[in-house]
Amino acid sequence: MAKKGRREHHEEHVDESWLIPYADLLTLLLALFIVLFASSSVDAKKFEQIMQSFNVALTGGVGVLEQPAPVPVNTKDVQTIQRTVTKGKGKSDNQEEEKSEEQKKFEAAYQKETNDLKQLQQQINDYIVQHKMTDRLQTKLSEEGLMITILDNALFASGSATIRPDARELAKEIAKQLVPLPKQVTVTGHTDTMPINTYEFPSNWDLSTKRATNFLKILLENKSLDASRFSATGKGEYHPVATNATPEGRAKNRRVELMVLRDFTDLHQPAKKTN
Repeated sequence: MAKKGRREHHEEHVDESWLIPYADLLTLLLALFIVLFASSSVDAKKFEQIMQSFNVALTGGVGVLEQPAPVPVNTKDVQTIQRTVTKGKGKSDNQEEEKSEEQKKFEAAYQKETNDLKQLQQQINDYIVQHKMTDRLQTKLSEEGLMITILDNALFASGSATIRPDARELAKEIAKQLVPLPKQVTVTGHTDTMPINTYEFPSNWDLSTKRATNFLKILLENKSLDASRFSATGKGEYHPVATNATPEGRAKNRRVELMVLRDFTDLHQPAKKTN
């Protein structure tokens, strides 16, 4: 009977071995929550809490029942890390501030340039109206710059690249208006699709190039202009702005375009310089 009683007492004993892995799980969860809490900002106190928690969870023991003592944190190391993080943050803030200041400078320069080009456009428009040339000259301000379009009948006789005497005054007036605005300027000649084959102009390429060059030469008679900022080119018949099927359309395609280029093509970047 005694033996039977001892067996019954043994069977009633509660097995508590499950507490050990359960306690380990709680420890890891506690360490995780501490890390999440401390990750919002780095300072010496929170850094020490993180180090201690990881030490407990990963190297300090097997469970909360053993109550391991964490390894102390070196305060100097914490301060060094904190200074490094603070320095990095300060550098980033400074870079953002410098970027913002640079952006403001670009915006101010872009706006000033736009105002200058608008003033030049207004001056050219006033000249056009005053001399009743609205059917032969046009101006257009865009992100690329100020375009001044001159139909060929305002400058040349048919099939000729020689600028008429009365048109020289127009070129000189435009040159005078360009002096206060030292920009890159391109002069481009265009023709219609009507073929030309003379000794002087074997093709429309030759005619358009010669017209652009001759107009540019008169502009540069004004010695106040920097010739290194100017260029001339001919594009023949290959960039029409109207149909070549009608006389009116062909008249629009025969033109010289003078483009005053921007130094800033948008609010962020300076325009690419051309040589």
